[in-house]
Amino acid sequence: MRSMAAISKLQWYAFLATSPMLWVALNYILYHNEVFHRPQIWLVSILLISLPGLIAWYAHCLLSRWLKQRFSELRQTGIRLFLQSLLLLFTVSGFTFFVFWINDQLGWLGYRWENADVKLGLLVTLGMSFLVETLYEADFNFTRYRESVEDVKSLERLAEHQEFESLKSLINPHFLFNCFNALSSLIAEDPKRAIRFLDELSKVYRYLLLSNQQSFSALENEINFIHSYYQLLKTRYGNALELNIDIAPQYNRYLIPSLSLQLLVENAVKHNIVSNDQPLVIEIFTTEGDQLIVHNNLQRKLVKAAGARIGLDSIKMKYQLLHQQGFQIIEDEKNFTVALPLVWSQSAQPETQYSPN
Repeated sequence: MRSMAAISKLQWYAFLATSPMLWVALNYILYHNEVFHRPQIWLVSILLISLPGLIAWYAHCLLSRWLKQRFSELRQTGIRLFLQSLLLLFTVSGFTFFVFWINDQLGWLGYRWENADVKLGLLVTLGMSFLVETLYEADFNFTRYRESVEDVKSLERLAEHQEFESLKSLINPHFLFNCFNALSSLIAEDPKRAIRFLDELSKVYRYLLLSNQQSFSALENEINFIHSYYQLLKTRYGNALELNIDIAPQYNRYLIPSLSLQLLVENAVKHNIVSNDQPLVIEIFTTEGDQLIVHNNLQRKLVKAAGARIGLDSIKMKYQLLHQQGFQIIEDEKNFTVALPLVWSQSAQPETQYSPN
């Protein structure tokens, strides 16, 4: 849920519309027909009713906003509504009792505490407050629904952009030249390896073309894909590039942003020196706390390549749109590490399946 203003426009409008009615109703319960004959009642009640009412309403709005932020997930709706109902009950009841108590203590116009008056006052204030609170809740849910629709559209746009950037990197003339040159050599030297290489190349392109159908993919599929992608990179860099993967089996069905591993591996190769004298080592592994770590030794090129932050920011944005915390980029003089939160979904059955066979 996006950050909310302390008091929304709807809350102000509802308060300005209902507070005069409540003010009149409580004055009438307190002093009956006297309100039509003694104008001074209305002046005094500004301090005894309107001011405490404003304070109680404002405090309730702030606490209600905190509850909406603290219990913003759909599965927490029940507990949030229960706590909001208790909050409203205590706030409104406290305000109502205070109004009758202070009038009784001051003895203004001879008023004395009457249980029947207090019960009627509670009925009026609680009834009107719960009615307005229902309006607030409807507005809150409508806003949340509208934001979820916008988030889905944003995720779709990000997925299309990332898929395009990934595909663009793979149809780069240098990349294709190296692939076809390696394939040509393998056909003459080792036909079986040439067939395997061509199979890996076709898997990579097929997965890229299909991955834009969803924003998140199962970790198992992404790992199988990155194995094929690594085999293509090895045709160019040989032993100068090393990839180590250690994934705990229980995380296979967890989700990560589609093509995020390809993007991170590509960035590592693009922005670091990769040579036999200075081999680039990339490690992908899971840790406790449902995190996937992508780490490489840092040996920056003298001339920086463009586009690193764009890819990282797109991954970060996907997590933000799902309100998923934990994405981190950690860099020092010798290491570059990205931590990706693993997202669990009971219904995680990704459509884009990647088969290593």
